[in-house]
Amino acid sequence: MFFTLSLLSFPISSTLLAQDIKMVEIPSGSFYMGSKGEGEDYDEAPIHKVIISHSFRMGETEITNRQYEIFRPEHSKLRGKNGVSTEDDDAVVNVSYNDALEYCRWLSKKENKNYRLPTEAEWEYACRAGTYTQYYTGDGIPSSMSRNQTIARDYKPVSLKVGVTPPNSFGLYDMHGNVEEWCMDWYGAYSSEEEIDPVGPANGEYRVTRGGSHNTPARYLRSANRMAMIPEDKHSLTGFRVVESEISLVSNAIDKEKAYFLEPIPFVIEPKDKSVPFYSHNHQPSVTWCDNGDIIAAWFSANEENGRGMVVLSSRLRKGADSWEPAQLFYKVPDRNMTGTSIFNNKKGEIYHFNGVEAAGDWQNLMVVMRKSNDNGFTWSQSKIIAAEHSKRHQIISGTSYTSKEWILQACDAGPDGNAGTALLISKDGGISWKDEWDGAVMPDFSQGKKGTTIAGIHAGVVGLKDGSIMALGRGNSIKNNDGINKMPMSISQDGGRSWTYSASEFPPIDGGQRLILMRLNEGPILLVSFTDHPQRTSKSERGMLFTNSDGTTYKGYGMYAALSYDDGKSWKVKKLLTDGKERFLDGGAWTGNFIMDKNNAEPRGYLAAVQSPDGMIHIVSSRLHYRFNLKWLEE
Repeated sequence: MFFTLSLLSFPISSTLLAQDIKMVEIPSGSFYMGSKGEGEDYDEAPIHKVIISHSFRMGETEITNRQYEIFRPEHSKLRGKNGVSTEDDDAVVNVSYNDALEYCRWLSKKENKNYRLPTEAEWEYACRAGTYTQYYTGDGIPSSMSRNQTIARDYKPVSLKVGVTPPNSFGLYDMHGNVEEWCMDWYGAYSSEEEIDPVGPANGEYRVTRGGSHNTPARYLRSANRMAMIPEDKHSLTGFRVVESEISLVSNAIDKEKAYFLEPIPFVIEPKDKSVPFYSHNHQPSVTWCDNGDIIAAWFSANEENGRGMVVLSSRLRKGADSWEPAQLFYKVPDRNMTGTSIFNNKKGEIYHFNGVEAAGDWQNLMVVMRKSNDNGFTWSQSKIIAAEHSKRHQIISGTSYTSKEWILQACDAGPDGNAGTALLISKDGGISWKDEWDGAVMPDFSQGKKGTTIAGIHAGVVGLKDGSIMALGRGNSIKNNDGINKMPMSISQDGGRSWTYSASEFPPIDGGQRLILMRLNEGPILLVSFTDHPQRTSKSERGMLFTNSDGTTYKGYGMYAALSYDDGKSWKVKKLLTDGKERFLDGGAWTGNFIMDKNNAEPRGYLAAVQSPDGMIHIVSSRLHYRFNLKWLEE
C-alpha cells in the first residue's frame, strides 16, 4: 500500500481559539482505509482507497473538562467518576453523542465558525498521518502512552491529561488511547470501492467511536480499529475532539419531516464500454438499495422482446451522486431469453436477484434462478435454480417482498398473455426452498366475489397484510364494480397464497406498457403507484382522476399517481399525482416515449418498480426515469 498526500502545507502552527482549543491543519489527500479484517476485526475490511478532498482543522487534543464545562458547568459533578478524568486538562468523558454534537453547535455559534465531529474516514486519515503500521508510533505504543492497557474489571485510576505524549506527524496528540472519540458516522459495513469524503450509512443503530481508551487492551487502540456505541450511551471511556471546516459534511440521511420531490433523472445510461451489449429496447426494470447507500437498477435490453439476444443490464447510483453510472452487463445465459428480473435487499446484509431463463427465445417456457450478493451488488453467487420446470407461471415480476411471518413473496406472470393472471412463488425458509401453491386448476373466473388459485391480473404487486393475509393488485382481468364500471382487480388470500378471492378495487384499470407498484413503506402505510388511465386505449370520457389540492379544491390529473392506505387496503385516504408541477419535456423510454410533465400531467405509462431506502426516500423507476420523493411529500 502506498500513501499519497497533497502536501501544500504540512502541519502548520496551531491556532489558538477563544476557548483555548488548539487546532491543527490537516491537508487534503488520499489513503487506504481499514485492514485485512481478520477474526473479530472483520468490520475493518475491505481495505479501500479514500480520498479526502478538502483540508480541515482538527483539535490538537481531545476536548478537556475545562473546555466542556464552560458550555455545561453541571458536568463538573461527574469529574472523578470511576476514578478518572478529575483535572481541568483531563479529556472530558461521560458525554453522549448528542452531548458532543450540542457542544459543536454551541462552539460554532460562539466562534462564528463551523465546528463538528470528524467523520470516521477523516479520523483514521488524520490518525495515520501517512503511516500503515498498527499505530502511528509503529507496531506498538510506547510506555509513555500506556494507561493500563488491559482488560480492566475495575478501572485503574490513570491521568487523562491531554497533550503530554508524543504527537503524530500531523501534530495530533492522544489518537491512540487516552479516551475513545465520537465520530459523526453511523456504524456500517465498508465499501470495496474507492470513495470520496465518505460519511457512513444514511442511518443506523450505533455511532462510530475511534482511538480506544484507558483501561482497554492495546489492540483496540490501533489506527484501523472500529468501535461503536448507542448514541445515548455515555461512560468513563469515551470523549471527543472537534473538527473545524468550511465543508459541512453530512450523511445522505434525509430529514423525514421535510418534503422531498427531486428532479427525475434517467437511470438507463448507454455504456461507455462498447463491449457491453446495449440494444434499442430497454424495459421491465427492478430496483433496490444497498447497505453502503448506493441504489442499483436492473432491466432487460433487447431489439425484440421474444428474441434470444436479450440481456440483463444494471446501473448504479452511488451514494451522494447526481447521476447514474453507465450500464453494465448484469446477467446473461447465452442465447436464452432472459425475461423477468427482480432485485431485493433482505435487510440482513444480502441482496437477492431473481431472473427468468427461457428454454428458447419466447417468454413462456421459463425456469427461475436466484443469485445472492453480500457486497452491495458488486459480486454475485452462482445461479441457483429455484423453479426448475421451463413452463408458464415463471415470468418474474419486480417487487419481491416479505410478509409479517418473514415469508418471501415473489410474484410471476402466470402466462405470456395479458389475461393469464399472476402466480406466486413463496419461500418460508429464507430463500432455501420455494413453492407455488397452485393446484393445477384451469384458469379461474376473475369476477367479483369469485375464488381461484391465481392472482387476478398480470404484473401484480403483492404485499403481506398485518393479519397474515396477502393482498395483490394487477393489470388486466378488470372487474366491474356495483356501478358497472371496470376497475383494477384486487385479490386477497387468507390461506398463505393457496386461494384468492377477487373483488373490484376503487382504482382504474391499466393496460399495455404499464405496470403498477404495491409495497409497504418503512413507516407503515401501503403504497400503490399506478396510472389514471391508458393514454391510447382509454376512452376520452373516462380518462383522468380527480385529485385534491391542499386548499380543498379539486382538479383532474392524468398519468402516474400514488395512493396511500393506513388500514391495510381497506381505504386509500391519500391520492397524489406524481409531479411537482414544474413543466418538463421528458423521454420515458421503451413504450412510453416523450411526454410533458406539468401540474396536471405525470408520466402516462411505464413499467414501474420501487424501493424505499432506509433513509425514507422512495425510489421509483419507470422504463427509463428515476423519481425520488418521501412520505412527507405524499402527505402534504
